[in-house]
Amino acid sequence: MTEIADVVIIGGGTAGLTALAEVQKKTRNVLMINDGSWGTTCASVGCMPSKALIEAANAFHRRHALPAFGISGTDALRIEIPAVLERVRHLRDDFTAGPRKTPERLGDRAISGRARLLGPDRVEVGGRQIRARAIILAPGSRPIVPAPWQAFGARILTTDTLFDQTDLPRRIAVIGMGAIGVEMAQALARLGLRVAGFDAAETVAGISDPEIRATFCALLRNEIGLHLRADAELTEAGDDAILVRAGEQSFTANAVLAAIGRRPNIDGLGLDTLGVPLDDRGMPKIDPHTLRIGDLPVYLVGDANGNRALLHEAADEGHIAGRNAVADTPRAMCRRTPMGVVFSTPQVARIGKGFDQIAPDRRAVGTADFARQARARTAETAAGLMHVYADNTTGALLGAEMCTPAAEHMAHLLALAIERGLSVADMLAMPFYHPVLEEGLRGALRDLARQVPGTGGSDLSDCPDTGHAALG
Repeated sequence: MTEIADVVIIGGGTAGLTALAEVQKKTRNVLMINDGSWGTTCASVGCMPSKALIEAANAFHRRHALPAFGISGTDALRIEIPAVLERVRHLRDDFTAGPRKTPERLGDRAISGRARLLGPDRVEVGGRQIRARAIILAPGSRPIVPAPWQAFGARILTTDTLFDQTDLPRRIAVIGMGAIGVEMAQALARLGLRVAGFDAAETVAGISDPEIRATFCALLRNEIGLHLRADAELTEAGDDAILVRAGEQSFTANAVLAAIGRRPNIDGLGLDTLGVPLDDRGMPKIDPHTLRIGDLPVYLVGDANGNRALLHEAADEGHIAGRNAVADTPRAMCRRTPMGVVFSTPQVARIGKGFDQIAPDRRAVGTADFARQARARTAETAAGLMHVYADNTTGALLGAEMCTPAAEHMAHLLALAIERGLSVADMLAMPFYHPVLEEGLRGALRDLARQVPGTGGSDLSDCPDTGHAALG
């Protein structure tokens, strides 16, 4: 017997739960199917436990700066990594408590099992067949571990397994220097481990601006071995060690953290039953503004579509798909200004259009060097570089890339400005307090003001440079 539902949601992560909230505003005849643990990638194995680890690592690393403040005795400080990991798990379990209660909340509307599409309006799970008016696919993703690496067993870690360790070996290689790899490599080094990072590309932490990347890599190399532009090869090295080779560089590790990306959980999902073309990854074409697959009542959202694998983007996609799944006519919705933050030290951020997305003949670049920024110097965090990009004919803000202290906060300011269509002049007309790190941002904007039109009038950037950060 075929069951009937208005909407079926496959996947109980961030995108699926956000979609559920929207669907339930219109109908209670909704089923949620989830394979595995009921919880979000972010809360379980991603952004939240990783930040708990990073905060502990940074707190311990701060001892190196304390003598500059006149604080002595820091040599006596010790870190207990098992205690650090226990705290991470305690916080993680608290963060995941809400999502884990989803089956309790939904009752028989929640189904645990692996779902498969039988067509654009039918789903099978555990021998049950369900016909639905709309289907939202939010099955999430999983870490990529190349098949040859799997022979090393538990010595290959991923962020799905890292936080469940009760202790960590003293030498770890991190392969993949994207956002996750950079965050974890630096955090592990700051916990007192010896760490080497590897990547086949030259891009680190998603930075496309060559000057920002060079500045950040130089800072990162003060803490970890960094080996780029060569594929990493793993071989046994005796005593349960793993030799990691990349070109002429090598590192002997007790464990390897694989951070080379995540694979959408679309295999076996039945996308081939939808009657639409699939690319070489088995992925259908998805409208980013409706999240719809073709003209079908099927929506693919969150990590599973491989578009913007960030929690706030997954939540937006779940929101869009949830509203459209219960609408008479699906609506295209504008996406927010792209923003990404890497929680390294200094933090890395990319907002709006990156360096690689703006035509050189239209790009004006404003620079701020945080190695001399006054507020950062008082905190012993002075390091890094910021570039803000504007249209060199209109002065419109286009984007930014940076590695600076508190980049997460300046990224939000810039994202808001770009979202509202502000120009360099508009932003400079706003108040900047003193002394704050945001004065560095103002310095970059003033540098831009000298390169773009429309920045005259009462703006302080018209004043001669006095050499004092508070006055310009």
